[in-house]
Amino acid sequence: MTGEIADLLPELVALRRDLHAHPELAFKEHRTAGIVASALRELGLEVHEGLGGTGVVGVLRAGTAGRSVGLRADMDALPILEQGQKPYVSRFPGVHHGCGHDGHTAMLLGAARQLARTRRFNGTVNFIFQPAEEGRGGARVMVQEGLFKRFPCDAVYALHNWPELPAGTAQTRPGAIMAAADRFDIVVRGRGGHAAQPHRTPDAVLAASELVSQLHTITSRRIPPTENAVLSVTRISGGQSHNVLPSAVELTGTVRSFDADVQDTIEAAIRQIAQGVAQATGTAIEVEYVRYYPATVNTPQEAALALRAAEAAGLKASMAPSAAFTSEDFAFMLQARPGAYLWLGQGAGSRREDSPSLHHPSYDFNDEVLPLGISWFVQVASLALAS
Repeated sequence: MTGEIADLLPELVALRRDLHAHPELAFKEHRTAGIVASALRELGLEVHEGLGGTGVVGVLRAGTAGRSVGLRADMDALPILEQGQKPYVSRFPGVHHGCGHDGHTAMLLGAARQLARTRRFNGTVNFIFQPAEEGRGGARVMVQEGLFKRFPCDAVYALHNWPELPAGTAQTRPGAIMAAADRFDIVVRGRGGHAAQPHRTPDAVLAASELVSQLHTITSRRIPPTENAVLSVTRISGGQSHNVLPSAVELTGTVRSFDADVQDTIEAAIRQIAQGVAQATGTAIEVEYVRYYPATVNTPQEAALALRAAEAAGLKASMAPSAAFTSEDFAFMLQARPGAYLWLGQGAGSRREDSPSLHHPSYDFNDEVLPLGISWFVQVASLALAS
């Protein structure tokens, strides 16, 4: 299969690098969406724009079967200042394709070109180019705006480049493959006062410190050892002077888990601990808890098909030994339809640690895996819509 698409690669590499040089943040992917829509029209696909703000869906039909499959790629970049000297470095300071969505978009466009050329399937392929994966829930918005009502899919598939795996390999698994992502924001309020007279005001800094310590006991003491969860406090802010006790201290953090009952337990524990610290310190503590991405859960039959497609595409495919604690808004599509999410190895160099991690300022998609990702998308459509 990779030999058949070799003639597509120079143009797709150039496209991928152009997208890298012109990254766009969530729901602002106007240039990217325009390039995608134009490319799909040139292939003769039925093209729909504006779903989820800047989302694009291309529809390709072949044969007479009423079956359908969805193939999804995300288009947005991250608010990161890129580091590096490559010729196609981001032209927009503070915006960077640090997660490889430029590669995902290029691979799905390549798959559309190959499938439009060969038509080796029987049914309908919906190419879904999604905005705003990075924390803004573009998949949820597309589903809410009728993605699967307008473009029925018996199943939906996506991949993510994975620097932790060597190039030429792929992994997935049935069940959870990516974690649910929750965010908590906590405000600890005292009255503020002179640091030399701490007895005159509840100490918001001391209360916040106690709160951080207790929060980090939740996963080790409230969650069964058979379950997996992570809680991290990621930001603390308060105060402006060395001799003033601030009136308020703010904390922010994240929780990652794979089970709704575990989420319930952790949220309840955070609120309970906050109430106890507030009572013990004389402060007032406000907790806001947001569950913004659910766990990404593959259905068994579709996970098996994703691995077969990887093998057919020439990848060394294997079962992922465990899920990742990173999150992915493709989860919203998997809540609505059966499907699977695949990790596509893209580690470069002799060792996996030679490759910068996702969301790193110097991260760059490995163009050598473009044909493998294209082939995987093509094989998924071929297997899902076999005659």
